[in-house]
Amino acid sequence: MRQESLKPANTPCFFYETDYMPPPLPDAMKNNRTEPTKETRQPLGVAAYEQICRKIITLAYKPGAILDEKQLMADLTFGRTPIREAILRLAGEGWIETQPNRGAMVPPITIQGTRAVFEAMKILELGVAGLAVNQNIDEQLAAMQAASELVKKTITSNDILRLVDANHLFHLAYAGCANNEFLVRACLEVRNQAKRLAYLSYANEIGMNRSLQKHYETVVSEHETIIACLIDKDEAQLKDIIVQHINAFQGRILAYMSS
Repeated sequence: MRQESLKPANTPCFFYETDYMPPPLPDAMKNNRTEPTKETRQPLGVAAYEQICRKIITLAYKPGAILDEKQLMADLTFGRTPIREAILRLAGEGWIETQPNRGAMVPPITIQGTRAVFEAMKILELGVAGLAVNQNIDEQLAAMQAASELVKKTITSNDILRLVDANHLFHLAYAGCANNEFLVRACLEVRNQAKRLAYLSYANEIGMNRSLQKHYETVVSEHETIIACLIDKDEAQLKDIIVQHINAFQGRILAYMSS
């Protein structure tokens, strides 16, 4: 089957302000945070990693683009060692692909790959639902509620990159409800791969049937329903809303790619 590459839209880039602080995460996920904080001075390799990540998520580094080491050094004003450290980490986490004699490449976004991401997301997050209703998840619920409030705030401020990150935090906190480190890791990997797709979904009017603002309202409503189902330990309804939530996300991306 031929893979069709996505032609990225001319969407604006958004970067963190210095006063941005993310909501708290469960202990199982604290090591996966990538947002800078005021209190800690980051190693240069970590700072380079985060800057490249943001440019990949926002499509400033387009799908299929070659990331030349010297060009990255010039773009980001880091030395060779931090850039190489960042590239190694990015490759290990699937943000970039390394090729002999060609350097690093931003992975293309394809219809086949996109479908695979959503298939895995659905399987994993339904698995979380089955475990979550039998766990003590007070800490995870608090993190989900904090992330949900941040989603609303970023929608109001029209800050797409923060919205993507807030949504990501919500779903990682949800994954933590399973109290299973392997599921958390798997969900993290899949949700990382979905970050560029989330940026596309939140930054573009897609189709004529529902406005972007209506999409935002639906996302907020579905997040609140997920939280309510977890509180009520209603596994059947939780699984229904998870499937509905993922299907809506997938439908927007496939509609965008086919337009």
